Amino acid sequence: MRHVRPERAMRYQPRATPWDLGTRCNTTALKGQKIYYYMAQSLCKIYLHIIFHIKTNSPEINIDHIPRLHQYIGQLVNTTGCHVVCVGGTENHIHALVLLNSTECVSHLVEEMKRNSSRWIKTLGRYYEKFAWQGGYASFSVSQSMVDKTKNYIANQAEHHKKKSFKDEYLEFLRLYHIDYDERYVLSD
Repeated sequence: MRHVRPERAMRYQPRATPWDLGTRCNTTALKGQKIYYYMAQSLCKIYLHIIFHIKTNSPEINIDHIPRLHQYIGQLVNTTGCHVVCVGGTENHIHALVLLNSTECVSHLVEEMKRNSSRWIKTLGRYYEKFAWQGGYASFSVSQSMVDKTKNYIANQAEHHKKKSFKDEYLEFLRLYHIDYDERYVLSD
């Protein structure tokens, strides 16, 4: 925190209080004058669990290409200024755990992930000529205490989906997070 001389602080913010929209975090009396301390940085730590699926008429991702696709999606996340924690999934969907930066919005992040990975996968051969992701996605907040559990969940997607379909998994997430949805459209292209 930096110290601002009272006369300068008062010039820009007369009658400021510690409760002013978080711009000041403390005031102190010093020889009858107020000293204002400003927050010098914008800090955030927001983990997101992002899920998206291929279109129903899209070819599935070849099992040999899945690790490369996950790595590529991770690179795309990092180029947005966010930080990829892990990427996983199966032949038909992606899970990513991402640490959002303070300036990126979720919709732009997912757009970059989907648009560029779709372009990239089409370069792998004619099989992927009609490859496409569905238009929608899901994004869920993850608390710091659940990061390791979420990483483990994403890493074990292949095993997980031997017991549960993507549809069941996805609807379970929506219920768990109390998200209202229309079942007619939730998984449609």
